[in-house]
Amino acid sequence: MTGGPGVEDLLRELAPRVLGTLARRHGQFDACEDAVQEALLAAARQWPAEGLPDRPRAWLLTVASRALVDGWRTDSARRDRELAVATDPALRPPAHAEADDTLTLLFLCCHPALSPPSQLALTLRAVGGLSTAQIAAAFLVPEATMAKRITRAKRQIQEAGARFTPPPDPQRGARLAVVLHVLYLMFNEGYTASAGPGLYRPDLTAEAIWLTRLLHRLLPGDGEVAGLLALMLLTDARRAARTDADGALVPLDEQDRSRWDAAAIREGVGLLTAVLGGGPVGPYQLQAAIAAVHDEAPTAAQTDWPQILALYDVLAHVSPGPLVTLSRAVAVAMVHGPRAGLAVAGTLDADERMAHTHRLEAVRGHLLERAGEPAAARAAYLEAARITASEPERRYLTLRAAALRTPER
Repeated sequence: MTGGPGVEDLLRELAPRVLGTLARRHGQFDACEDAVQEALLAAARQWPAEGLPDRPRAWLLTVASRALVDGWRTDSARRDRELAVATDPALRPPAHAEADDTLTLLFLCCHPALSPPSQLALTLRAVGGLSTAQIAAAFLVPEATMAKRITRAKRQIQEAGARFTPPPDPQRGARLAVVLHVLYLMFNEGYTASAGPGLYRPDLTAEAIWLTRLLHRLLPGDGEVAGLLALMLLTDARRAARTDADGALVPLDEQDRSRWDAAAIREGVGLLTAVLGGGPVGPYQLQAAIAAVHDEAPTAAQTDWPQILALYDVLAHVSPGPLVTLSRAVAVAMVHGPRAGLAVAGTLDADERMAHTHRLEAVRGHLLERAGEPAAARAAYLEAARITASEPERRYLTLRAAALRTPER
């Protein structure tokens, strides 16, 4: 085989498997992760020019192992480590261990001792196979800053005493919930960037979907994993219609639905249909069901808002939170009128968790506009525009406010 555009995809697929094997054998996540990064860089240089080796994974594992041993050469305990690896049956790779290794790696990167930003960065690096420079670019920070964040995260894992083993069964559900939340945050940041000149970051959404597909292959029977993948696909299906030719934000009810990705919608609906009714319904399945109702409506006017409200009622019970309440306020307004929606949104005024987001004021402006209060709506839009760090959202909110300006007499 020859090198080409598929090399990068192959390296991303192999990276967690190689790291998992090394970490299971040697138990030193930090050193193993650095060694795998060296092997990936070597492959990225050599494979496109020289062609793919016959056994790419074995090639990476050999190069990474050499890098790891080189790092131990001045360590007086090197022979003890190598002897332990050779003689301890627990460190020998069992049959078909690669899938378990990758899942264990995901659990380790999303260790509860880490902050969410560190979990995101480490997951992208260790499981996603991205370089520090790529991750830094994704999060709009200098490479040196991201390198320190990743180094600190690996140190925190070591200090927490984490080992490269699956979490105990009693902790597995909670740890899987952390993994899903990390992937959810990654997707959301890509779909609606919290800051910067662009509305979305397709590189981040692609990484989140890729990693969630990987997790779904590892845990095909988990309803919430399937629900999260369905949610991502059903949401990302609308991406092409979210901005116009000038890059301006287009709200959902004004989007050209012919530009939505029909294949992604079919896949998302299929995933959701396969798991609904098969066990407890969690928040990701419910959010995916809401997205499916939106995606399957031929026009905005034909959206089944009573069904969406019913799903939000269940979601508010299963996974209460301010953003769920805010989204439910919109559904209430669509079913019972804008005043009813404003009343629900008003319950968030004292919630400190909403103090640093523009979303409450943006929704309030929308509902006030629908309620026939242009002056109050304009004030809410301008306040939302002041708070947001997203340039496309700021432009959109400012234009909505300008359209409501009282004509001069």
